[in-house]
Amino acid sequence: MPIIGLRPIIFCLALVTLTACSTREVQDSLAGATAQQLLTHSIDDLVRALPADDFSPYAGRRVHVVSHFPEYTGVKQYADERLGVELTRRYDIDVVDDADKADIELQVFYTALGTDQDQKGFYIPIGFMPGVDESTQVNLVTLQQFHGVAEMYYFIGPTGTERRGAILQSRTRTDALGLPIITIPISSIDRAGEGAD
Repeated sequence: MPIIGLRPIIFCLALVTLTACSTREVQDSLAGATAQQLLTHSIDDLVRALPADDFSPYAGRRVHVVSHFPEYTGVKQYADERLGVELTRRYDIDVVDDADKADIELQVFYTALGTDQDQKGFYIPIGFMPGVDESTQVNLVTLQQFHGVAEMYYFIGPTGTERRGAILQSRTRTDALGLPIITIPISSIDRAGEGAD
């Protein structure tokens, strides 16, 4: 086979080899319903995972909740409200706004409240072609993941004797298999009817 005939084959093999990788993109917007569902379901699962051993002893007590996150956002406020409902309904804890009226304090440190995307597999980027968006690609076979992530740890107890809880994490996902012509969903975030009492 002449050398000239090998060049396109070598180029294609090099292109596929270079694109057989994983990429991750952190999302900073919750404009879409899927992103909103992923994140709010993750927050719900996170607070449902609060261990009874740490919170049952404070049933009937007044607790002042102070939460921390690198950036104050509506998402943090949402997580605080969901946490308060869980403490009240599940553990019969009276969540109070005034620290002076509280029996104990709960310090919550959120370490993640957001979404991210991940892609693993083989694809051919075609964004270098004129008139084509730079992120355009042809999937050969890829696993496309879109995740909502919520993570926290906390300190609870009387001042000076607070106990640190374990790091809790919840990840809600929607995954798809990307093929050259079609993308096939392989998981769903549909949770309608779940959790009803």
